[in-house]
Amino acid sequence: MQAPRTIEGVNLLALRSHNTALVLDLLRTAGTDGISRLELAERTALTPQAVSKITARLRADGLATEAGRRASTGGKPRTVLRLVPEAGHAVGVHLDRDELRAVRVDLMGAVVAERRRAVDLGVGADAVVETVAREVGALLGHGPAGGEVAFEGGPAGGEMAFEGGPAGRGSNGSGPAGSEVAAGGGLVGDGSAGGGVAGDGLGVGIALPGPLDHAHGVLHRVTGFPEWDGFPLREVLERRLGVPVVVDKDTNAAALGLAVAGEAGSFAYLHLGTGLGAGLVIGGTVHRGTRTGAGEFGHQVVQLDGPPCGCGNRGCVEALCLDAVARGDLAGAARVLGVGAGNLAALLDVDLVLLGGRTVAAAPEEFVRGVAAVLGERARRAGEEAVPVRVAPGGVAEGAAQLVLGPVFGRTDG
Repeated sequence: MQAPRTIEGVNLLALRSHNTALVLDLLRTAGTDGISRLELAERTALTPQAVSKITARLRADGLATEAGRRASTGGKPRTVLRLVPEAGHAVGVHLDRDELRAVRVDLMGAVVAERRRAVDLGVGADAVVETVAREVGALLGHGPAGGEVAFEGGPAGGEMAFEGGPAGRGSNGSGPAGSEVAAGGGLVGDGSAGGGVAGDGLGVGIALPGPLDHAHGVLHRVTGFPEWDGFPLREVLERRLGVPVVVDKDTNAAALGLAVAGEAGSFAYLHLGTGLGAGLVIGGTVHRGTRTGAGEFGHQVVQLDGPPCGCGNRGCVEALCLDAVARGDLAGAARVLGVGAGNLAALLDVDLVLLGGRTVAAAPEEFVRGVAAVLGERARRAGEEAVPVRVAPGGVAEGAAQLVLGPVFGRTDG
């Protein structure tokens, strides 16, 4: 059996938050079985003394707890520790062109509450920001009593309830863990600035169609809604909510969520809903590019005299796919998507193509079959093995929450 991976830690006060993130990540991946302090020291290359100090702080802040004892090869049994999932929560928001879906997740990424409602990006920034703020506030302590959160404005126009989990305990922001992990974009204080959220709220991840500037949280000319160009969404929402906000493209957020959930290697996530885009994971890390604009997959031109696209070009993969869907020709849409996927696979040599989005979800077998057929034909001509295709598990909102949780556990691509 392969030996456990060792994660290099650095015994310097300036990097306490880094080392804490390493320990938190190992606690998270150990699950309910837990992990001993000795194992934490071996896996992080930190001294046992450093690990003891870090775990003591995490226990004091309610982030870690004992999970029992484990027999050792000599001496007394070892105490094992586990993460306390309910000690902190993050909110992930998928802000689509016509719908908002928001989830509240615990430290393990499990959804404990959810809200959904119709929106329209065309009604203006003020109205959309107010809607987002109201839905986030409801998820983090200002919604209906009893932990019950409503789905609003769904396809049928009615409401249904989703039971939220326990609020749990969280860092009060004044202890060592509360301050040191915040440097990495993670555990924060009580969220009282701006009156936005409850004490265990770590922040909010917002995922929406691009193009946008992930580094600064500024939107560009969102296809179909050019009036959003230059809007500082992150700054506005942070001021409104009083907690950290991370803004990214919907496809990148979904790809991050898949990587965190264990999807390894290099893969492309293709999202077909109200538009078409790609999230790219190369070598286990989300690839955004120098200007964070990578993944504008839908706007590759594959037919010079094709139908006009909202981006200003003609014959884009997105326009052709959406036109085919509108005609009810899902097989045709899948073939077009396969052509684009084939170009991407040939360019980046990815290991896997994952499909998602509401249009794919409505006919998953049709799209997997159509895309796989095109990729299979290309592979046969080249004498290569075809890139596998399957439907992606999870959703964009869950990935958006990982934009906040990722840095808590040491990911640098959140």
